[in-house]
Amino acid sequence: MNKTHCYQYLIILLVGFFFHTNYTYAQDLPRVIVSTDIGGDDPDDFQSMVHFLLYADMFDIEGLISSPPKEGRAKHIKEAIAAYSLDYPKLKQHGAFPKPSKLLKLTKQGATDAQAGLVPQELSDGAEWIIKKAQRKDERPLYILVWGSITDVAQAVHKAPNIKEKIRVYSIGSWNTRLDSLSQNYLFEQHPDLWWIENNTTFRGMYMGGNQTDDYGNLSFIEKHVKDYGAMGKLFWEKKKDIKMGDTPAVLYMLHGNPADPESESWGGAFIKKDHGPNYWTDNPDASLIENDKAGAKTVNKWRKAYLDDWKERMLWLR
Repeated sequence: MNKTHCYQYLIILLVGFFFHTNYTYAQDLPRVIVSTDIGGDDPDDFQSMVHFLLYADMFDIEGLISSPPKEGRAKHIKEAIAAYSLDYPKLKQHGAFPKPSKLLKLTKQGATDAQAGLVPQELSDGAEWIIKKAQRKDERPLYILVWGSITDVAQAVHKAPNIKEKIRVYSIGSWNTRLDSLSQNYLFEQHPDLWWIENNTTFRGMYMGGNQTDDYGNLSFIEKHVKDYGAMGKLFWEKKKDIKMGDTPAVLYMLHGNPADPESESWGGAFIKKDHGPNYWTDNPDASLIENDKAGAKTVNKWRKAYLDDWKERMLWLR
């Protein structure tokens, strides 16, 4: 083999190693779809999206779905991605962050209206995307983090009930459930075997209680560690100036703890199994875990300093 062929062979080996390494790395990450009502009545979804994108290297992101109903649209997800794209040159120095163009391709519009009857009748682009990704050959479960109405998940499960074997749902209830109670009722009543964490009050620990001294307060933390850091910090501050981020526990659950075990401790809460079905968990009503009458909230706010410190370190990347 002459010198030219040696160089060519070496290049082929290096390229192959590069792609194999990146593929293997991606295969080690949890598969995630985020379903969000960002851009609607509550600006905290912008906050949660900024936080999520700052941790985009920690997930194999397979979809970003706009699931209002009401005013939120896919364009609002793209607004957050636009800020991410400005910060991307700095972020990619610290990890395998997905290209903004890839995130845009994964952004889909979900249902813009609440479910009209007892059974889903429509199939949104977002619901079709859930089915497509859930049916893709992959041994890893597909986690669907629901920050808005659960309409698109209900549509997907109704159309292709076999996807229940692959999906794991972590939904933020409360207000989101009230906006489309029929889709929640459909899943709860017709699909008791669905793997589902329904977080109705635990998420309140994101902004209620915990360590809020000095710069760990809901406003003081953002003023000191977020608003002046990069385009995403600016967007966060413009949308809402203090921590609410009621949907972020769904992300924190994936970042710290064992996602396969909802009853174990995690930054995103610890839940109890109900007798509703084999794979259904919800807020722990134990009196010692209540904060401001919100069951389970202390299973999140006990970690407040830890997850804020971790977030703070990442924001420094954007200086």
